[in-house]
Amino acid sequence: MVSAISVAADVLMLGALYSLIAIGFTLIFGVGGVLNLAHGGIITVGAYSAYAVEAASGSIVAGAIAAAVVSAAFALALYRGLISKIRHNPVTVLILTLVVAIITEQAALVVFGGQELVVRQLLEGTVTVFGESIQRNRILVFVLSWVLIGGLFYFVNRTRTGKAILATSMSDKGAALVGIDSEYVYTYTWVLAGALAGLAGLFLASFQTASPLMGRNPLLLSFAIVVLGGLGSIRGSVIGAYLISFLDQITIRFISERLAGVSALIVLVLVLLIRPKGLFGRELVEE
Repeated sequence: MVSAISVAADVLMLGALYSLIAIGFTLIFGVGGVLNLAHGGIITVGAYSAYAVEAASGSIVAGAIAAAVVSAAFALALYRGLISKIRHNPVTVLILTLVVAIITEQAALVVFGGQELVVRQLLEGTVTVFGESIQRNRILVFVLSWVLIGGLFYFVNRTRTGKAILATSMSDKGAALVGIDSEYVYTYTWVLAGALAGLAGLFLASFQTASPLMGRNPLLLSFAIVVLGGLGSIRGSVIGAYLISFLDQITIRFISERLAGVSALIVLVLVLLIRPKGLFGRELVEE
């Protein structure tokens, strides 16, 4: 029998994690106007970086730092080495980031093999909530995801660099007129999105496993989430993540696990047909 507490716990935790993933995806689109199909690959980089460093040092904290730093460096190299040169050609960006995603998967396959690797949990043990046993690791992932989301909201709306990101998302030419270096903002946005994706990769692997193809499903869900919430809207991404998480869990628990992700595709098609701009439109500006 399916427990309502278990379903609610998974919806809350996965909604927060999907929000973290989708925010990085929509941040890059909202500021730079490009769709980064390598976002799933960056999630994979974060998970494997955490696995390798934790295995070498024995510290999951060091693994978490590696997940953020290595993924941010990967995103920085991707932007500065490739994307910045073709940023104004969206089709080329799509193709190039897809190629990078595939290369990343193949590199992980060669280096770590095709087997699924167990990444150490951030927090061991379980707690009982209304008679239902819930992993402490999942609770910590939920809390950390919301800390990062809250920190990002504060950063974007209250700091000088965050306001520069908002200004550039509205108009890079207008931002340039008031002295904002748009190229710096684009670079900063890619690094920030990369770090968030890397940490999300660790969080995801800590209660599932790390595998070369682990970034594909989160990328698909992120795409559905940001289209539902509105491309470029952080607030829309959070709300969209919880809607998609709810529908996905209902589908898995009450219909079939084999249909995981299908509800997100149905939502994607419906939104594109009925309300292409999503719930909150393209604007990155948040209240």
